Amino acid sequence: MNPIILIIDDHIEVRTALRMLCELQDWTTLEAESPAAAIALLRQDAQQAISLVVQDMNFSLDTTSGMEGQELFAQIRALRADLPIVLLTAWTHLEQAVALVRAGAADYLQKPWDDVRLLTIMRNLLELSEQRRLAYAAQQQLRAHTQELSHIERCGTVVKSAAMLDLIRLSARIANSDLPALITGPNGAGKEHIATIVHANSRVRGGPMISVNCGAIPAELIESELFGAEAGAYTGAHKARIGKIEAADGGTLFLDEIANLPLAGQMKLLRVLESKQFERLGSGKSRSVSLRVLSATNADLRAEIAAGRFREDLYYRLNGIELRVPPLAERRDDILPLAEHFLRIDSSKADSTKAAAKRLSADAQAALLNHSWPGNVRELRNSIQRAALLASDVLISAADLMLPKASPPKVQDDDEHSREDIVRALETSAGVVSDAAHALGLTRQSLYRRMQRFGIVR
Repeated sequence: MNPIILIIDDHIEVRTALRMLCELQDWTTLEAESPAAAIALLRQDAQQAISLVVQDMNFSLDTTSGMEGQELFAQIRALRADLPIVLLTAWTHLEQAVALVRAGAADYLQKPWDDVRLLTIMRNLLELSEQRRLAYAAQQQLRAHTQELSHIERCGTVVKSAAMLDLIRLSARIANSDLPALITGPNGAGKEHIATIVHANSRVRGGPMISVNCGAIPAELIESELFGAEAGAYTGAHKARIGKIEAADGGTLFLDEIANLPLAGQMKLLRVLESKQFERLGSGKSRSVSLRVLSATNADLRAEIAAGRFREDLYYRLNGIELRVPPLAERRDDILPLAEHFLRIDSSKADSTKAAAKRLSADAQAALLNHSWPGNVRELRNSIQRAALLASDVLISAADLMLPKASPPKVQDDDEHSREDIVRALETSAGVVSDAAHALGLTRQSLYRRMQRFGIVR
């Protein structure tokens, strides 16, 4: 967004000089020669497109008190409390300058001004204003998303990132259909929690939700675990037992780590999906079942199909729609809310007042944001539980988290830049984000996104 600068000065030479300075930066300018004209322009600015004001302090002939500028400043603040204002004057009144800066003026410069200093001040103010605008827009979007999700049963999900909000919205949209869903994502990202949300918003939410971890059951037992067995079906089967599929009748069957299901079990599961019928081990009697099937995996099922370890027809039956749970490193907005949520849970279980009052210090928050989280949400919860237990102070420090020393993840976007590249560019540009973005070959918005992901505070 091209910034618009409002220049307020009764001398045309001053306005011309400031306009030329701004135009060299590709900034648009508006000019007013009096306080009344300036206020009229601001009142006409319905879209609040004016980004910054540079105003004189004296407008009447032979006036040096600065009272006119002070009154104008107050009027502008009344109209736009968030609008940055830089004050210029040929007559320096230190007490007045201090008072106005305390009242919200961005800076106070004496005429003749130094172009380099003035431009640095204006750039920083514009960058800060843009950052606030983007943050406000993100906050409004989050508020809209949260309101939109108010009718969705989220099962206690703590979420702030747009990626997870979109996933929850999609999960609720497909919940009332009979379409099987394949939930993908890395270990510890929360795939089972998404399955719980789908079940809680489905037509069968009143029925059971039965979970089976296909990777935790020995291959020789997985079929009896899923389909059940009659007495004598195998050694040790002294009585008939109901399998998970039968137990899930009228509800949802969640098959975690589906890639670990043996080929024989895959074939039988395919029949259940196609005909809604199955047989217990050791029985020739077909039984009917009505259920919703959700499955999850952290494996590449297409690669498993190519290797002959997974049936292609079963894959297409399970993957009616894919729900991808992003790793925690891709949704950094969720890190601190999740950490505080886990800390509250642990605090509510604590016996002592001191333990219940523990909270994250600034350096702990920075460490959490900078960590790559290969173990995702599960790793985060374990880290918070450990830190809450080991911290000797009310404030949990970065050391208490005991996170491994590792380089932060690189962010891939239009171009790839490391955290060190960005920090170095910001230091070289003295904190001026537009200059740093130019040096890195990025837009300001792209650089802001990277700064947020890497936890870089300017």
